[in-house]
Amino acid sequence: MKKILVIVCMCMAVATAAVAQSLPQGLGIQIGFAEPIMRLNSSDPNMPKDSLVNKTIMNGMKVGLVYDAAIVKGFGATVGINYTFAAGSTNWSKKSPSQPAEYPQYKEKIFYNQLELFVDWQYKFEIAKETYIILYTGPSIQCAVEMSKRGFEKENPTGDVTNKGKVSCFDYTDAEMAHDYQRMNVTWGVGAGFQYQRYFLRGGYDFGLMNPYKVGNFNEMGYSLDRRTRGRLDQWNIRLGIYLWNN
Repeated sequence: MKKILVIVCMCMAVATAAVAQSLPQGLGIQIGFAEPIMRLNSSDPNMPKDSLVNKTIMNGMKVGLVYDAAIVKGFGATVGINYTFAAGSTNWSKKSPSQPAEYPQYKEKIFYNQLELFVDWQYKFEIAKETYIILYTGPSIQCAVEMSKRGFEKENPTGDVTNKGKVSCFDYTDAEMAHDYQRMNVTWGVGAGFQYQRYFLRGGYDFGLMNPYKVGNFNEMGYSLDRRTRGRLDQWNIRLGIYLWNN
């Protein structure tokens, strides 16, 4: 993790220095769709061992500021800060393997908010006057402002739903460590875009590089199960933006 942070910080420092020494192209704003995807080991020791991954998909919005600068013709960097907020739900499922499958009775709704600092190294292919195709890649450092879960229960498929309350996914008690996550995440993104004059459209995928869990093995959570806890937090995104000032 330390090596990853060092590499990302070096990339950001180099990009910032390059931007500072080049002629700025624009300062702008962007807004768009974001889909964080939490991929985690199952925290239930009663589940089959071949059921390794729980995937929770959340949908939401991303807004931010961008600063774009050219280093040489065509090649440059974009640095900025985004705020992402999203929510998602699991499907109704049985709470234990012994329960009949036809009686789903539990699901969770997840709420997620984060700040991120990013650097995109980019190349702009000019296809017409003031019209560009963009390819980019680069790191981001994300800090979760909030991640919480709200549980719901019902006795049978047509029964009344009971709200079990909302809990934070950070700083759990020992009995709840199975869902005790890191606030920090580092990703590496790849993507493409289109720019016409001051307007741009970008979309890409960010691959999580850090394990979201605070502990490294299920047996550290009080389970009699020797299996590593691991996973990652990825994100799809697509953004529309405009440069409020450029030259």
